[in-house]
Amino acid sequence: MESANISSECGGYRDNQTEPRVTERMDTAGYLFHSIIPDEEAVPVLMSVFVLLTLFSFVVNMCTLYSIERSDDLSWQPRFILCENLIVSDLLQTATFGPAVIYSLVRRQTMAFNPWCYLQYMVGTASIFSSLSTITSMALERYLYVCFALRYLVIVTQMRLRIVLIFIWVYSISIGIISMALLLHNGKEENNHHVTMGLLCEPDVMEQHMGSPRPSAIFRKLFGSCTLLLCLLAHAFSYFKMSQHPSNAVLPFYMWNHTARKTVMFYCGMLFLQLLPLLIKVTSDALWEFRGTGVIELSSQSQGGSKPTPSATAAGFHVSLLIMLLVPPCINPLVYGLRSAEIRKALADLLRLRTDNRVAAEPPREMIRLRNIAHNDLAEAG
Repeated sequence: MESANISSECGGYRDNQTEPRVTERMDTAGYLFHSIIPDEEAVPVLMSVFVLLTLFSFVVNMCTLYSIERSDDLSWQPRFILCENLIVSDLLQTATFGPAVIYSLVRRQTMAFNPWCYLQYMVGTASIFSSLSTITSMALERYLYVCFALRYLVIVTQMRLRIVLIFIWVYSISIGIISMALLLHNGKEENNHHVTMGLLCEPDVMEQHMGSPRPSAIFRKLFGSCTLLLCLLAHAFSYFKMSQHPSNAVLPFYMWNHTARKTVMFYCGMLFLQLLPLLIKVTSDALWEFRGTGVIELSSQSQGGSKPTPSATAAGFHVSLLIMLLVPPCINPLVYGLRSAEIRKALADLLRLRTDNRVAAEPPREMIRLRNIAHNDLAEAG
């Protein structure tokens, strides 16, 4: 009896200790959330923005992917195979970022630090690097198609294209794994409440929570800057050569091809919009000299208190960055997919085929009317 009483008392002590700990963690998460978004009226607006961007990205990417896969004329072409790879990367990015931010907004709490944070960090990093590498490959593929039209099929073979795709994913996943390994090896969790200071476990939030280890930050920012620079150089080279190619051709009037120039300008504008989040991120990293962006900066009012909070500038930068991370997955299928006349035609053919099959499966209205009349006549005769 005494041992039973002792064990019950111990069990009650554990329950009493666990419940306040969970309550304190939830209070801390809510406190940090309201320090990031102090205006309660802004929460439904942000929630609507993230829901619309997430749904739009899923719908447009899935429609584009479905059109390419069901078309025998498009599924084998290198241009659209790279487009499929870009869509897969964008879907991973949307699925990793969108629902997590919406969940934090619904609960009015920041992200809890758990294994899902590590998965967000690694998958998000790999998907961003994969998208960046894929659009770089797409620019080089278009350069080969325009400037080496006669030798295009000899240069861009299925085997080489498969090697490029394998390299893109091996490179992207390796960046994510190495960044995570450096973060775990050199970082140490400093927050006893197991709550992060952001709505998403993005790199700056993770590094701040793990004590801001320099090796992980330097590796991630160095490879991110190099990959972004390589992407910009590849696009500049490819678009410059493609815009010059029509003017160098033997034409009757030797004049500049205005259609080619407009096309190049359009893709350059879309590229800038797609890379805007990464450009801002790399610029902020350079200004902070690898010490982290403003997301981990603490406000002067909270540095002496028990609960540190992000500054107003850092909070605004964090929320803006989360919104911009969902913009490229919405733009990519429109620029590289649905803007193509081939994909629009393939999608229209698929929709028309489904409509024709459904109409063919249904009996004609006149036949239904005659059958009903005959049935009524038989009923009256009986």
